[in-house]
Amino acid sequence: MNIVLIGFRGTGKSTVGKLLANRLERDYIDSDEYIENSTKKAIKHIFEEDGEEGFRKIEADVIAELSRMDNKIVAVGGGAILREDNVRNLKDNGFLILLEATPEIIHNRITQDEKTTQQRPSLTDKKPLDEIKHLLEQREHHYKNAADYTINTSYVACEDIVNEIITTIKKQLN
Repeated sequence: MNIVLIGFRGTGKSTVGKLLANRLERDYIDSDEYIENSTKKAIKHIFEEDGEEGFRKIEADVIAELSRMDNKIVAVGGGAILREDNVRNLKDNGFLILLEATPEIIHNRITQDEKTTQQRPSLTDKKPLDEIKHLLEQREHHYKNAADYTINTSYVACEDIVNEIITTIKKQLN
């Protein structure tokens, strides 16, 4: 069974995922990095060339492929849960953990992350914090419906989040 981290960008999926993979001695896969490596293009360029729909199609194919793997820690892009087939594929062999944070915390984390600010496309014409609030509101029910378990990462240390995930997974397996 895979452990799949879902949630908006800036909620800690990559940081927590790497720590979790290290602790559980599993491979860590970031679906966005997987897409960039397999297409040899940055996400931002895929959006520019093929639009969001083109990107979502590539993302769906990658998620289907990752879902066939086992015992991985997988972090998926923030919008991956917008497609029902992605959620279905991820749940086939995965336990989905939603990482949440307040819009303000997400904004602070994103603006401090050079990769996110340079390589991730804006999805609306709104100011960054307004875009975060808008997209979170738009996606909230998708996240909640997909999640098997939810953790708010706003004011929690990454190690504590990892410990909570491990405890939750052990309970799930018993």
